[in-house]
Amino acid sequence: MTFDRLVCANCAAPVAQGRCAVCRANRERMQQGPFAGLNPVALIALLVVLIGAMALLATQTA
Repeated sequence: MTFDRLVCANCAAPVAQGRCAVCRANRERMQQGPFAGLNPVALIALLVVLIGAMALLATQTA
């Protein structure tokens, strides 16, 4: 799930807006990391490509 759809329990506003300190802290925490900028569809596509590459490599070495 991306942070733009999350609702803050502290202020009941979307986390992406960062209205309160809790929202801003969670937004910063979720934006850190290597795949934080990718949406879920892009992550699934990346996973499919990696699995395909591993399957191709496995068939060539066997």
